[in-house]
This record gives sequence, structure tokens and C-alpha cells, in this order.
Amino acid sequence: MPLESYMENRLVGLRKKLLEEKLDALLLIDSESSGWENLFYYSGFHGSSAVVAVTQERAVLATDSRYLTQAAQQSPFEIRAVKTGESQVATAGRLLDELKIRRCGYDGAMLCAQTYLALSEFSVEWRDFSAAMAEQRRHKDAREIELIARAADIASAAYLETLPLVRPGMREKEFAKLLELNIARHDGEGVWHKSDMIVASGVRSAMPHGVASSKKMELGDQVTVDYGAIFGAYMSDLTRNFSLGAPKDAEFLEIHEVLLKAHRDSAALLKPGARGCDVHAAAAKVIADAGYGAYFGHGLGHSFGLEIHEAPRLSPLYQGTLRCGDVITVEPGIYIPDRGGLRIEDDYLITEDGARRLSANLPQEFVRLPL
Repeated sequence: MPLESYMENRLVGLRKKLLEEKLDALLLIDSESSGWENLFYYSGFHGSSAVVAVTQERAVLATDSRYLTQAAQQSPFEIRAVKTGESQVATAGRLLDELKIRRCGYDGAMLCAQTYLALSEFSVEWRDFSAAMAEQRRHKDAREIELIARAADIASAAYLETLPLVRPGMREKEFAKLLELNIARHDGEGVWHKSDMIVASGVRSAMPHGVASSKKMELGDQVTVDYGAIFGAYMSDLTRNFSLGAPKDAEFLEIHEVLLKAHRDSAALLKPGARGCDVHAAAAKVIADAGYGAYFGHGLGHSFGLEIHEAPRLSPLYQGTLRCGDVITVEPGIYIPDRGGLRIEDDYLITEDGARRLSANLPQEFVRLPL
């Protein structure tokens, strides 16, 4: 299906929801790349400054001279030039007047308070539309799935090419940069939009979000790498583990086997109708039965796409059910303070009869580098 057809389908869904909510339009603002996700989802434009207004009849995108050519190439919307020196609020006001908008949705999850207060000065009834947009974006269409799968393939290939470069004394940050370079060599657009890669070695691996530091990776260290790749603005999210030679703490080989079982047992439950809390509970039970229950403290997984954390989730608190078209991670972890930790994370697409591992090109096994 051509890109234009996917974009049109998204607008059809948006306009249907606007009618249900009795709203004249949706107004979206991308200010210094804050709030770009929904604007990109509907318009196709990915810059750092734009205002979009969508009504039942029209879709208008206004941006400044830096992006006019790019916007015309990326978006099927009517493209307008922002006047020199005009603020985004003033641009929004012009569009509200031109399109005769009186009841308007906005992105309450992304719009800053200062901009909202300024928009409130207009004679418009505003309604937070962020939940409706998140619900629409939750179901990934065929093009989004293709981009996420490609991002997973890029991340997998780059990781496998980076592992042979590891040597004792290499800093975590150096490894992260080498991995990022290999992602670029495979046509990736970066790691994640708004987060840093996690590379945590030795005792630092006990920190689930231990971003790459200046620590040197030493012989015998176990290393956890949580990373992804971007392709077509969509992300992948993976975690793998290796050691420099034989691990000094051999128990982590046993821990990895526990996590592998927890991962596979819970992933086997992924299907439409499965409750997020139940899938989490399956992994938690495996970990607890092995005696490590006190060391698994986060949710099992989350959806992702344009953002690295989206709904639905796999956690004790999520009572909702999975649906066909959801894309979600499974990432059980065990973290022992002052010793270290491991996590195994893969990306799954919920299908009509189960789930497909989008990151199947990356082996899950623990890697002992032959140093």
C-alpha cells in the first residue's frame, strides 16, 4: 500500500473520532521537537517546528522557511509558510480563524503549560485529545510494523558486528559509540529518540538503567546492553548480555537461564485477549521459583513505536488486554546490588493467533567472548 494510503487511513480514523467528540478540529504543535510524534503520525512531517490543523475538510501544516521544501516532500497536507518573526501561537491563531474552528482538540500530553495558557486566550473551546491519539497509534498498521521490524534487524546486525570489537579496557561509552556507528552503517537513523543507550558492566549491571559510562569493561565482567535502532522514525528496543571471557561470577550464567525461561514462558502467553498483568505474572513466577523474586522489580514489558514507552504494558498494574496489532517488549531482568544484573528483551507483534518475535535475528543466548 502506498504511503499516501496509510496517511489517509490515519486521517479517516482521526476525523471519525473528532466527529464522535463533537470537535471541529485537532491542533498540533511541534516546538523544538517536543510534540513531534502525533504531528508526524498524521502529517508525515518530521522537523523541529510546525503547527498542524486538521478539520473534516482540510489538513494544513505551517512551518518556517527552514522546512518548507522538506514539508512539501514529506506531507500531503496544505503547506503554509510561517511569517518571519511570528510565534507558533500566532500561527495557530491564524489557522483557527481561517478554518473557523470553535471546538478544538489538542495534545495535552505534550503541550507545555505556557503554550496552553497562550492558546487559552483565543475564543475556542479546548479539549485534551491525547488519549484518543494514543489509542489510535496503539494499533500499528502494516507500514509501521515493517519499519519496526527493519529497525530490529538493523539493531541485531549492528550488535553482532560490534561484539568482536570488544577488548578488556574498552570503556562502556566507547562500546556504545561503536554500536551506534554500526547502526548507521546499516542505514539506521540513531538509537532512540529521547533516551541514551544502556551499557552496564560488572557491578554496574545491577542498575536497570545504567547508561553507558566511562567505566572500563574488565576481563570477567558481565555486560548488559539495552539499545535499539531507528528506521523511518520508528524504534526497536532490545537487551542482550555478554561477558569478556568467562564471567568472574559464574552464577550469572545460571541467572541467564532463569531469565531465558521467564522470557519464553511469558512470551508464549502473548495473544489477543491476554491480560498484561497475567503475562507479567508468568515471568515473575519463574524468577521467584528460582529464588530471585526480590531482584525483579520492574514491569515485564511495554509497547513502543515513535515513542520508546507507549501503551499497552505488561505489568502487575495493567489489567487491560492485548490486541492484534500491538507491538510490545518482553524484558525480564534480575539485578543483585553490588554484584550485577542481566536482562533479556525482545520485540513482539501480537497476531491473530499469538505473537511474532520481530527481533528473531538476534540470538537470545548469553555470549562469552573468547578473549
